[in-house]
Amino acid sequence: MIRYGRKTTGILERLETFEALYRDKEPKIHAFVPEGDRFKRLVQEAAALERRVRKAGRLPFGRSRRKSAQVRPPLHGMLLGVKDIFHVDGFPTQAGSRLPAHQLRGTEATCVTLLREAGMLVAGKTATTEFAYFAPGPTRNPHNTEHTPGGSSSGSAAAVAAGLVDLALGTQTIGSIIRPASYCGVVGFKPSYGRISTEGVIPLAKSLDHVGLFAQDVVTIANAAAILCAGWAPKAGSGQKTYLAAPTGTYLARAGEEMRTHFERLVKLLEGSGYQVKRLDLFEDLNEITERHNLILAAEAAQVHSRWYESYRSLYHEKTATLIEKGFAVSAKALKSALDGVSFFRLNLSTLMEMHGIEMWISPSATGPAPKGLASTGDPIMNLPWSQAGFPTISLPSGFSKDGLPLGLQVAADFNRDEDLLSWSAAIEHDLLELV
Repeated sequence: MIRYGRKTTGILERLETFEALYRDKEPKIHAFVPEGDRFKRLVQEAAALERRVRKAGRLPFGRSRRKSAQVRPPLHGMLLGVKDIFHVDGFPTQAGSRLPAHQLRGTEATCVTLLREAGMLVAGKTATTEFAYFAPGPTRNPHNTEHTPGGSSSGSAAAVAAGLVDLALGTQTIGSIIRPASYCGVVGFKPSYGRISTEGVIPLAKSLDHVGLFAQDVVTIANAAAILCAGWAPKAGSGQKTYLAAPTGTYLARAGEEMRTHFERLVKLLEGSGYQVKRLDLFEDLNEITERHNLILAAEAAQVHSRWYESYRSLYHEKTATLIEKGFAVSAKALKSALDGVSFFRLNLSTLMEMHGIEMWISPSATGPAPKGLASTGDPIMNLPWSQAGFPTISLPSGFSKDGLPLGLQVAADFNRDEDLLSWSAAIEHDLLELV
């Protein structure tokens, strides 16, 4: 144990709590990539942060020091978990793979740098499925270690759920933020495509990848989003209930019976509290949407991995290798057609919202609670259309299954209305706490 002294306040107190929780919970859930001298490093980085704050509090020409509260960065002393496909200075990047780390290194991710500048301390790299695809990592669900935490941002979701970190970075290409957030009972936010920079992140499919966030509540997500999202313009809540739409038909039918029952109960509760909810048969062409998504994913993954795959084929998990091999067979013409289809899909979905006066969509965050076992990270079909459209989405904890596992409500807004989504979601989060 690191000796923190008899009097521990602020950052050191947080580190002391983190170390105690880590030693208790991490051996059971495996949320983090192993690191030697983790706590010694954090104490040193905390001291450097405090020196930075003190230096910022000194005005030039001998004038008086400002109050420390005025110069502290906005996320001062909070702990950050970083999915191990993000490059972080001082850490190797393994991406959940067996490839040599020196082959994967790169410049620190822009989003990590911004959060460090805002006062966050990197608690460590969090476990990921191999290259953010479907080959599972070692992480277990903190609510029941016999169940998956979801993927691919497995460690990030689990670390937040276990109280180990205040905020965690993840990515979503299909459902890798919203689904694990639902399974682990935390808030997960996927912004509009392109709102948070992917620079310094090993891609899976560049046209579909989103950087996103996990936290215990919407306000923490919003504070981080204000730092990370390009052109952020915060919106104050109006106090009025927004117009919602709930999907029916083929899409909703893909959720399990328990989740559908839970979702219908949520819809009725929200209606009872003053929300107007329209029912629309959404994504009738779900199979076509899924096929298009999978084609783009495979083709672009093959482009990303072509050089590594040629040299290290034997080190790839079969699930990842199969994806890459499929991608090699996709023609440039087929990929362009699929990408054109994404643009039309986004436009059509936005038009539908405008026609019906819809502010937000609500739907299940996952097909059900976290499945038992670690061989699969669960089905991302509830998230796939929203990822393809690039719409901002958030998962809000909404209750528990009959077996005591978390369930989530997925909320989506129109493209580039991230600020509205977080403002509205804060109100729904409050209502859910009152209603569920």
